[in-house]
Amino acid sequence: MNKILPLLFIFVLCGCTAEQIRTSDLSNQTSVTTEHHSRLHFGGSDTANSDETNLLPSIARYLKQGIASWYGSDFHGKKTASGEIYDMYAMTAAHNTLPISSYARVTNLENQRSVIVRINDRGPFHGNRVMDLSYAAAKKLDLHQAGSGTVEIKAIAPEQALAQLQDTAEKQQKNVYLQVGSFGNKKKAEKLQNKIAAHHLPQPEILPSTHKGSTLYKVQMGPIESPANAQHLNSQLAKLGITATQFVTEPDQKQITMIQ
Repeated sequence: MNKILPLLFIFVLCGCTAEQIRTSDLSNQTSVTTEHHSRLHFGGSDTANSDETNLLPSIARYLKQGIASWYGSDFHGKKTASGEIYDMYAMTAAHNTLPISSYARVTNLENQRSVIVRINDRGPFHGNRVMDLSYAAAKKLDLHQAGSGTVEIKAIAPEQALAQLQDTAEKQQKNVYLQVGSFGNKKKAEKLQNKIAAHHLPQPEILPSTHKGSTLYKVQMGPIESPANAQHLNSQLAKLGITATQFVTEPDQKQITMIQ
């Protein structure tokens, strides 16, 4: 597994190549704010070494408790700090210091529900909050109605995220896929699809997801059978300059994945 770790971090910790949105759909119990998160753009990849502690010494032991809120439809389809398009139904989150695109386990301390999220945006910009969750993540944690809640955030390595996703997917009779891009423009999604297929790799599938007239086109490959399978596929994609990949469950963007 240690041999797999370097490449997984090289590809998963890169800034993503799509556009994204966000919204603050808080309930009446909390004040509603709809502000765009920072539009930071990272020119290079966030890379790391092979061992979790050596790889990310500043975040490998990251464990923090605090107030998390969420953002939804007002930002759906707009760019995140990573450059991706925000999808309120994806398992993502905004954080001020954790690397883009690292993974974290978020636990609702009120009910002990947990989810795995990928950090793809910067925020929140409210003094007492430590994370902004996507609508999907907030819903699975049962924070969507209250608008915010006390959580514990634990940074985890990509191979840990993959292992847990696969374990949960197996229980739910689902599969884990590698998402290689997310676009607000179908032609861009098709261009990436054709680029990959032209190099004799399995042709990715384009999955549209529409919300309030805004459609996202996600390009996915898989299913992923093992960490070694993910490593091999990522190494082949890297030769094509495609490094902004992430793990997702079930190639249907209307499905919401929960880590139990």
